[in-house]
Amino acid sequence: MGSTLLGIVSLSEAGGENKGHHIKQQVIVPQEERFTPFALTIHVGDVVKWVNNDTDDHTVVSDDVFNSTGPAGVNHLLPGTDSNSGQPGKFRIRFQEPGTFVYYCRFHAHLDAANQPVAPGPEGGIQGGGSIPPGNLMNFGTPMMGVITVLAEDD
Repeated sequence: MGSTLLGIVSLSEAGGENKGHHIKQQVIVPQEERFTPFALTIHVGDVVKWVNNDTDDHTVVSDDVFNSTGPAGVNHLLPGTDSNSGQPGKFRIRFQEPGTFVYYCRFHAHLDAANQPVAPGPEGGIQGGGSIPPGNLMNFGTPMMGVITVLAEDD
């Protein structure tokens, strides 16, 4: 029941697993704001599947300035279990060309003037020591992002 567009296979629908697509690697969103693993190395033709096990919604957004492999223009919602009837949101991409795919969650990172993912908040990155309002520790974490290196089939 998933649809294919520009090498993207969407699995956000219930029961949407397409037969014949071999999932080579998974990126998991545990019950916190991060993708794990942060970095993957795969080969041309491999499929990467994102699974959001968190209760919050997250996204997979491509950083097209740095990407040297397709697809471009990815901006896909990964529903959290709270908004998806208790089921993790899923999404997958089959990578057809060698290169690098940098991605981030637009809810938990944004691009700075140099197109680098940075954490939300007034200064990005990890902060601490102060509190706004009193009693709440000021810590915006690190940017929620990841990188996939796609090797040629013979590498």
